[in-house]
Amino acid sequence: MSIELLSLLFVVVFIVILLAGVPLAFATGAVAVVFAYALFGLPGLTLVVSRVFTLMGNYVLVSVPLFIFMACVLERAGVADAIFRAVHVWFGGVPGGLAVAVIFSCALMATMVGVIGAEIVTMGVIALPAMLSRGYDKKIALGSICAGGGLATLIPPSVVFILYGLTAGVSIGQLYMAGVVPGLLLAGSYCAYIIIRCWISPELAPPAPLHERQRPLSEKLALLKELIIPGFVALMVLGSLYLGIATPTEAAGVGVVGAILAMIVNGRLSLANVRHAIEETTKVTVMLYWLFFGSSALIGVYTLAGGTKLIQDTMTSLPLEPIYIIIMFQAIWIILGCFIDWIGILFLTAPIFVPIAEKLGFDLVWLGALFCLNMQISYISPPFGPAAFYLKGVTPPGITLSHIFGSIWPYLIIQFAVLALVTSFPQIALWLPSTMAH
Repeated sequence: MSIELLSLLFVVVFIVILLAGVPLAFATGAVAVVFAYALFGLPGLTLVVSRVFTLMGNYVLVSVPLFIFMACVLERAGVADAIFRAVHVWFGGVPGGLAVAVIFSCALMATMVGVIGAEIVTMGVIALPAMLSRGYDKKIALGSICAGGGLATLIPPSVVFILYGLTAGVSIGQLYMAGVVPGLLLAGSYCAYIIIRCWISPELAPPAPLHERQRPLSEKLALLKELIIPGFVALMVLGSLYLGIATPTEAAGVGVVGAILAMIVNGRLSLANVRHAIEETTKVTVMLYWLFFGSSALIGVYTLAGGTKLIQDTMTSLPLEPIYIIIMFQAIWIILGCFIDWIGILFLTAPIFVPIAEKLGFDLVWLGALFCLNMQISYISPPFGPAAFYLKGVTPPGITLSHIFGSIWPYLIIQFAVLALVTSFPQIALWLPSTMAH
């Protein structure tokens, strides 16, 4: 059988299994096992096992459950509530102040939480009722939460960067730093849009009551006390990586200790809270690891069959400027992002795209920043944007999925604009990594 026909068969079988309702992790693993046996017989199954064992032996993977546990502990410690209260008071006088506070809160939470989802649910519970009760337009309220919640994909310590770094063989510390400026640019653009939009149409976001806007400075500063420990945790994690004095796994361990300390100081330390954090960490970690194993095995079998080389040779021989190949990668990522999870996209495309980008002379750290920006888009893009479904789970009965998806279009346009900027000017992402201690 020709490799072209085999590639088509891979795709068809994979889609059929997904449509049958098999979870992505098991679908990739099942296709890997079936094709390994069909193409290479029983010896081919040893490839599947070896790929899994190779992944299991990677020390950096230990940082994944640690960062997830840190996120779960901080969530139970009430950090998100404290951040929103403090930021809301400081931005009360700004047009669309509550929505701006949501974006700032999500950006601050993203520096402590490496996983997406928790921010959206938390802000949906805390900030959405506050905005709706003050007469905020639904689109402003829902859109700010969906867009802000996705910032944890790009702002370190993002789990997305860890997995990209493992797949591409790139320094995770450099990837983390590459996400900082684009992440802040994205958050700043969201805030600018909200402020300008609400300044032009004040009825979309009525100003906060006078007593909230005119609090004394001492009272505003007092609200920041609760943020000292979480802020210190974020500084320790990112600072140790930036200065090169800790690996991602060691930095994650420091983050866990800081998160537990925050829980103690906030009076939230209890057996029930710790147990909940451990249970949530276990669920997310197990789901992620099964996706790693299944996708890695599938790519291993496809590579051994010659499929990866076929795609790489085809793409590098196209009569296009190299930058258009990178744009083609991003178009594929955006299309896939409408239908499958970022982890599946990463493990299915990175082993093919990364060698091509490297052969064309592109910086793989920059490519990682582009990947995360594309996953930002997939996070809120219909029809399967996870952000909308996370938020729908905590919204009042009158708000539908169509309301949520209808609110995200301005933020999608901003995401595409920032993506175009980082694609056109790689130094936006590469400047900070270039200043790191080695």
